[in-house]
Amino acid sequence: MLTRHRAREIILKVLFQRDFRVARCEDLLAGHEVDDYVREILVGIEEHQGEIDDLIAAYTRGWRLERLHSVDRNVLRLGIYELLYRPDVPPQAVIDEAVELAKKYGSEHSGSFVNGMLDTIWRALGQPSGSGT
Repeated sequence: MLTRHRAREIILKVLFQRDFRVARCEDLLAGHEVDDYVREILVGIEEHQGEIDDLIAAYTRGWRLERLHSVDRNVLRLGIYELLYRPDVPPQAVIDEAVELAKKYGSEHSGSFVNGMLDTIWRALGQPSGSGT
């Protein structure tokens, strides 16, 4: 069984690949170690991507969704999905993990951007602040 951190890294890599290839996430899992969590999250993101992308677009003022860096966009997709649809994962953990992924795979500003976006979206949805910012 994968750690949640490792599972999220795989999910991010698959979502990133999907941005550049016309394929379903399931088809991009070849060569990756996967477990049920990876599959459940990827299926969920695909099922709810319209809603998730609408939230991202609503909170990125001045930027179209497709103009966002692919890493940032996909970390946000993962984070928003977990915040909305995975009550078994504490919001603080979702945001912290998303920030770490953004810092590791994104630009020098990705971590703060992802933190601000997820915290803002989480609070806007009527939830208390998840990251203490």
